[in-house]
Amino acid sequence: MAGALPAVEVPLAGAEGGTLAAPLRAVTAVPGFDCSAMDGYAVGSLAGPWQVVGQVLAGAARQRVPLTPGTALEIATGAAIPAGTVAVVPYEQATRDGDRLDGPATAGRHVRRTGEDIPLGVDLLPAGTPVTATVVGLAAEVGLDTLPVRARPAAALLVTGDELVHAGGSRGGLVRDSIGPAVAGWVRGLGGVLLPPRPVPDTDAATVAKAIDAAAGDLVLTSGGAGGGPRDLVAAALRELGADLVVDGVACRPGGPARLAELPDGRWLVALPGYPYSALVAVLTLLGPLLAGLTARPLPDLPTARLTLPAPPATPTRAGAPGPGDPPPAAASTRLVPVRRRPDGTVERLGRDRPGNLWGAAAADFLAVLAPGRAEADPVPLLLIP
Repeated sequence: MAGALPAVEVPLAGAEGGTLAAPLRAVTAVPGFDCSAMDGYAVGSLAGPWQVVGQVLAGAARQRVPLTPGTALEIATGAAIPAGTVAVVPYEQATRDGDRLDGPATAGRHVRRTGEDIPLGVDLLPAGTPVTATVVGLAAEVGLDTLPVRARPAAALLVTGDELVHAGGSRGGLVRDSIGPAVAGWVRGLGGVLLPPRPVPDTDAATVAKAIDAAAGDLVLTSGGAGGGPRDLVAAALRELGADLVVDGVACRPGGPARLAELPDGRWLVALPGYPYSALVAVLTLLGPLLAGLTARPLPDLPTARLTLPAPPATPTRAGAPGPGDPPPAAASTRLVPVRRRPDGTVERLGRDRPGNLWGAAAADFLAVLAPGRAEADPVPLLLIP
């Protein structure tokens, strides 16, 4: 597992997107003082009528003179209740004539006590929780001005392939790059941040190795060049760098040629295949767990659902025995297919899931994990698409 990045203390305004490096602990109680839950009247006894002797608004100092039986104070929601208050009578239940007030009162009703919602000192969220806008709001609510977080890992993206164009459509042997525009969102959804992509010519392994070595960031991504073809130079570049190849292909389709390596400087590299749907699968199977390790986020339990129709059998795309860097045979591979949730809770396969096609994934709610040998009636695990 990748070691987590160091923790840093950051102001709340800059914490969103990070990961809690320590439990979020309440340094003040909520509410921080006894207060009114309604607009109405704080009363000093359960039996009316009462004489209204004043008014207290939210933000005002607590009344120093306690209420006595038979007296009441007009009070706003959130205002500190005076000592001696036994209940609050809301406006809509009160009858007032001048300073004379009447209405039903129940002991403790519409009074929020100190720490009733969040006690002082309690741990609210564990380390490893992603910091969302709501988490930032909770931190402010319990009196925090900063949070200890593990920052989003910064990923460099090296886009290989002399055949790629970055505007317009595919034409004349040139192919539109669809991975580069998508990776930023995929990385962001998994807890990282993408640095500006950098194109790298696939002239030779030394050129790719030099680009990998010079890349900034906490980890490096490459798109394309991950397979075993004559212009697939990432594996050769990793050997030239002396990288430790931890994963050399994944037993899934698509996305089988993906690689995970530890670079000599301790950073990690994920080699994404050049087909866009294959790249998405590699992001989920390799990059997602890597980013979880770098941010000390626990991997989530996968939801499951029943597939409404059996998936068609996989068809091998390569003949003969697999060579170095080739994906495992289709029969031994797990398939990841786009599915959409139905109203009855089952999922249906969408199709349009060939390696070079993002249509199915773009319309999907999840990718269903179809393990080899699964029974048709077995629930399938679901991967959320970032």
